[in-house]
Amino acid sequence: MASTEDRLRTLVAENLEVDGQPVEVPADLNVSLSDAGVPSMDFVAFAKVVVREFDVPLTPDECAGFSTLKDLASYIDGQAA
Repeated sequence: MASTEDRLRTLVAENLEVDGQPVEVPADLNVSLSDAGVPSMDFVAFAKVVVREFDVPLTPDECAGFSTLKDLASYIDGQAA
């Protein structure tokens, strides 16, 4: 099975765009979706995708509150433990 980080990269690529272009996610996931220009309404939809994919409790506000995707991956991995 793919790592949490790989799965998040895939979810971002499949679900998020900025100005019609896919969001660029660096290999180390040290990127904030808000800094990448993702609109706040898209956080709501993305949070729902993350909840479905990983079966973790997560609100859109919590999803938007993570500084980086790496922090989100760490949270998800911590929930599975």
